[in-house]
Amino acid sequence: MSSDQVESPTRPPELTRRAFVRATVGSGFAAAVLPVTAQTIKTDSTGLTVGEVGIPVGGFRMPAYRAMPAGKTMLPVVLVVSEVFGVHEHIADVARRFAKLGFLAIAPELFERQGDAQSYGEIAKLMAEVVNKASDAQVMGDLDACVVWAKANGGDTSKLGITGFCWGGRITWLYAAHNPGVKAGVAWYGRLAGAASVLQPTHPIDVAANLAGPVLGLYGGDDPGIPQDTVDAMNAALAKGNASAKKSQIVVYPGAPHAFHADYRPSYRQQPADDGWKRCQAWFKANGVL
Repeated sequence: MSSDQVESPTRPPELTRRAFVRATVGSGFAAAVLPVTAQTIKTDSTGLTVGEVGIPVGGFRMPAYRAMPAGKTMLPVVLVVSEVFGVHEHIADVARRFAKLGFLAIAPELFERQGDAQSYGEIAKLMAEVVNKASDAQVMGDLDACVVWAKANGGDTSKLGITGFCWGGRITWLYAAHNPGVKAGVAWYGRLAGAASVLQPTHPIDVAANLAGPVLGLYGGDDPGIPQDTVDAMNAALAKGNASAKKSQIVVYPGAPHAFHADYRPSYRQQPADDGWKRCQAWFKANGVL
């Protein structure tokens, strides 16, 4: 373990016997979200190549869940960025859904240096000890490494998209401004504004004017963490930006809470989740990713 890592807490014995415990990235569910709901969607891997891969980032090996059509190359690439819970089964399932559409989908475990996000039962502790220690600069570099890996492993990175949920939704906006190769992004209920810090010097509203590819934002009208005034401010910033900024759109689903796409949680709302997924596919097709 390197000096910048934080040791993961010991898992309680009763949790060790539960399904969230993973031997590889993308299996099981995070302790903080147990128990999962009966409505959890399961996407099979028939016809796909799936599983954990190691992505070199300098001298560090970052684990990631990869899903792609078996035996295919020159595939459009989508980066799938997790919530604060890391790459658990739901994120892997989303990657498989993209693979079924013909993508090479990569879901990197971006908290690996900081600790095991899945082992934390308390969200406040998870945020303090793991999530808030992952700097934007580190995450941008890790995602860049995913793109390099994809190009060497069956992906056509001239067709590059990114999507993310909650924490990953914020990252989606930032990466669409960071990497000039991004064709399009889809941000699910990612935070748009906030106070600047050393590890998070900018937020989506600060980079909105300079997007490499247009971003579709999917938000809940009843999300207390992302009030409508920040959505309005983001729309105003996009309207003043470059061509990709002006092409970007934000859809707000009235009555939908935060994490309405998370089918393994009580926050799931099928109608906006289904509509958002259809819009996501259409957005990538319309903007040269798929």
